[in-house]
Amino acid sequence: MKRIVIFASGSGSNAENLIKFFQNSEKGRVTLILTNNPHAKVLDRAKTLGVPAFSFNKKAFTETNLVLDLLKSEKADLIILAGFLWKFPEYILEHYPNKVINVHPALLPKYGGKGMYGKYVHEAVVAHKETETGITIHYVNEHYDEGAIIHQAKCEVLPSDNANDVAAKIHLLEMKNFPEVVSTLLNE
Repeated sequence: MKRIVIFASGSGSNAENLIKFFQNSEKGRVTLILTNNPHAKVLDRAKTLGVPAFSFNKKAFTETNLVLDLLKSEKADLIILAGFLWKFPEYILEHYPNKVINVHPALLPKYGGKGMYGKYVHEAVVAHKETETGITIHYVNEHYDEGAIIHQAKCEVLPSDNANDVAAKIHLLEMKNFPEVVSTLLNE
């Protein structure tokens, strides 16, 4: 049974979806949630679903081995960034090569990089009058949103769509595709 650790910064809807998807799976299980936000709703979701969860500060993440030690003690097989907003430190990536993945709410390389997350991505898609957008599941490297692409899924953007409409379409793509891609990766 593979052990999955999820990093999230906010609501945690993707984390909850992944926890539920793997609850009865023989492939893997979400065993830990980590967040940089002590007030994140993901902490409540994890508690409700019986998954241990911890928050940490910037110093613990970037200047100490606290988070790395947690991952090692958890024996993490796959690390998932699901709405995690901080750049992932190289020292952790070195310990988990091709074992850290992220879901981005656009078709990379478009609308990626520092500051491009959530509503900012959807607003940019609408402002640039894109006719399609989607999600990109990719490996994490030392640069924002530049790791190798694992999977992309697309949806149409109508001329009448606003950023909230786009967000709703992206959410549906994430809910469907993210668990399936993670499940496939657990076989590797």
